[in-house]
Amino acid sequence: MATLPKRSTSWLGSPLAMLAAAGERVPAWLLPLLQRLGIAGVFFLSGRTKVEGFFTITDGTFALFESEYALPLISPEAAAYIATVAEHVFPLLLVIGLLTRFSALALLVMTFVIQVFVYPDAWPTHLSWAALLVPLFARGGGALSLDRALNIR
Repeated sequence: MATLPKRSTSWLGSPLAMLAAAGERVPAWLLPLLQRLGIAGVFFLSGRTKVEGFFTITDGTFALFESEYALPLISPEAAAYIATVAEHVFPLLLVIGLLTRFSALALLVMTFVIQVFVYPDAWPTHLSWAALLVPLFARGGGALSLDRALNIR
């Protein structure tokens, strides 16, 4: 039986193998930290557009919740307060890694509400938010979080 000649490594194989090896050396603590910071920035900056000064909800925010962001079963005023507080509090908790699972779940619910009732055509954006939030909800804030330091599951 004849043996086949050894395949030569393509010119691209070696660089790709080196990249894969480098990717495998990314420390496990870095991924949840980047997820926490990335999604916290999205929601916190959105919350800041709803206020002026330290935390005065603008008339424009209330107007948006009466028209464009109108939700069923909740008054526009209550929705404006809840969303604005949530977009400030939960991102800050994510940044420090405190109550990460709860904060991620709260922002996932908010993402779902936005997707279903406000911007149903924005699913690619909302899916990218969920891709950051679901692992945080499922696995927590990681090694560099207050949850880990305080032994909070």
